[in-house]
Amino acid sequence: MQFSLISDPAEWQSLDAEWQALAARTHRTLPFLEFWYQKTWWQTLGGGEWPTDKSQLQLIIARQDGQLLGVAPLFYSEKAEDPPALRFIGQIEVSDYLDFLCPQSELQAFIAGLLDFIKTEPGLLSRSLDLANFQDDSPSLPILRELCEQKGVPYTSEVLQPSPYIPMKADWEDYLASISKKQRHEIRRKLRNADSHHETDWYIVNAEHDLQEEMHAFINMMRNDPSKVAFLTPEMEVFLVQTAGRALELGQLHLSFLTFDGQKAAAYLSFLAGNKLWVYNSAWDPTFSCCSPGWVLLAKVITWAIEQGLSEVDMMRGDEVYKYRFGGIDRHVVSFKSQLL
Repeated sequence: MQFSLISDPAEWQSLDAEWQALAARTHRTLPFLEFWYQKTWWQTLGGGEWPTDKSQLQLIIARQDGQLLGVAPLFYSEKAEDPPALRFIGQIEVSDYLDFLCPQSELQAFIAGLLDFIKTEPGLLSRSLDLANFQDDSPSLPILRELCEQKGVPYTSEVLQPSPYIPMKADWEDYLASISKKQRHEIRRKLRNADSHHETDWYIVNAEHDLQEEMHAFINMMRNDPSKVAFLTPEMEVFLVQTAGRALELGQLHLSFLTFDGQKAAAYLSFLAGNKLWVYNSAWDPTFSCCSPGWVLLAKVITWAIEQGLSEVDMMRGDEVYKYRFGGIDRHVVSFKSQLL
């Protein structure tokens, strides 16, 4: 493999078609690794998470016989409590899962060559790796650990957060049978309660809707959660709206709203990729709290996912109780840090 460093965003843009072709056969199908998402994240550095004056693209690619075979989507940055290091484009707050792009059959050779390249390439601004949000079953992790141990390079790796997923079944009744009797009863009770108090409906945003209007409604609904108010900076709003727009263009957006008597009561912003639904963020109107709008909409979203033949609904990072009451099974996101001196 021939490795090279890309620090010019214009050169990165030229990789669009090759990147997407590689993403289709990489060892880990994640919406956050697709070219459109990575470029959108870079435009605002994660909605302002990283300072523009201290951030630099440090993308490393590998080719073999001219073909793009591997990508380490990295950038350099630093800020208070985060010392200078190479990090994944996308980390840490708004991209739930990150990794390298490479076919499984070439991953060992790619990571081995990558570590050697990082250790010797003069154009890199750091030789420290601070990589977040690997899924705990990513094959990249044991390869990184093994290679560092072989080279006598110290490293640390720790669990950051749980990220529950819900396996799909053949139909709604099979799904309900897969969770506890208590939770099955509770979901049915909440659905009946909503229908008895309101005219209940839901819809998925498509090209016929005004996406800007729908996203602003979603963001305003998010502000009902006090913990999200500080998160929703102007830069973050731009990032969320741009991300939803690109996802809609590519057929990967699943923005759903529940309505009670024609009023928006809850919403889920999700992505479609790899035969899975990835639940990215949620919101609900506390005016309707007595009828559990978040639960009601999630039940409808799961029913839709089953009908579409999806394999799972990934609830992504966070240990909110409702995820487990719908049958969530824990995975975790993991960090990896090392200094390749």
